[in-house]
Amino acid sequence: MSNLHVQALHIHPVKSVAGTAPDEVAVEPWGLSEDRRWALIDPEGTVMTQRRHPRLALAAARPVGGGRIALTAPGMPELFVEVPDPGPLEPVVLFGKKVETVVAASAAADWFSAYLGVPVRLVHMDDPAVRRPVDPDYALPGETVSLADGYPLLITTLASLDALNSLIAQGDHPEEGPLPMTRFRPNVVVSGAEAWAEDGWLRIAIGDAVFRGVRECGRCVVTTTDQATAERGKEPLKTLARHRRIGRSLAFGRLLVPVRLGTVHVGDEVRVLA
Repeated sequence: MSNLHVQALHIHPVKSVAGTAPDEVAVEPWGLSEDRRWALIDPEGTVMTQRRHPRLALAAARPVGGGRIALTAPGMPELFVEVPDPGPLEPVVLFGKKVETVVAASAAADWFSAYLGVPVRLVHMDDPAVRRPVDPDYALPGETVSLADGYPLLITTLASLDALNSLIAQGDHPEEGPLPMTRFRPNVVVSGAEAWAEDGWLRIAIGDAVFRGVRECGRCVVTTTDQATAERGKEPLKTLARHRRIGRSLAFGRLLVPVRLGTVHVGDEVRVLA
């Protein structure tokens, strides 16, 4: 038996907004069910993230069945948003590339615009099977992804977070640590591994699902954003730059693509197959 187990699962229905931690979730070809199927866009049609709008961290979205979501944020009433009916496709720009989506009801735009203080719209990825391919430098034919940054899933380990926090404590900004795992917005958190073991995971099984380990996850300014206050600091990027530079990436966690679908549960054994 493996000593590795799923410590937590996370889905974020709206990109860059806080999500939920279910006890179990289905694995779909493009990621965990209901993860990052919605996103906010600015008036030019560019997807908005915490990179430029850290207050998105304080809003939250949870699935309520049938693809519907419930939105909450400080000072705002709860809003339930229906999956938009099939209609005209809205091309949006995500990391410089166009992705087709469907615009949600105007009530969602009004709600987020009032919260952020800037005009925005909420969009939904209606058919992730065809809308957006995984980076062709790493994908196999036919692999697709939701509105996540680039890959269907992100896996992290508690041991790597502990190791990173130890390095932060010895660095220039020890007062900023220890950091919680929420800074990294993973889908799957694993206990029982050695620090940085995930760097070498080429193929893993969780429950009855199997995943291909694609590459390290390069981290950005979002990780410096306190997900409970929306305030920014210097860590973990300063420490990652010193100790975890892999190629051009400041690495924490590993990106996965599903190769066999199933359902994953908190407590599931994680088996390293290659």
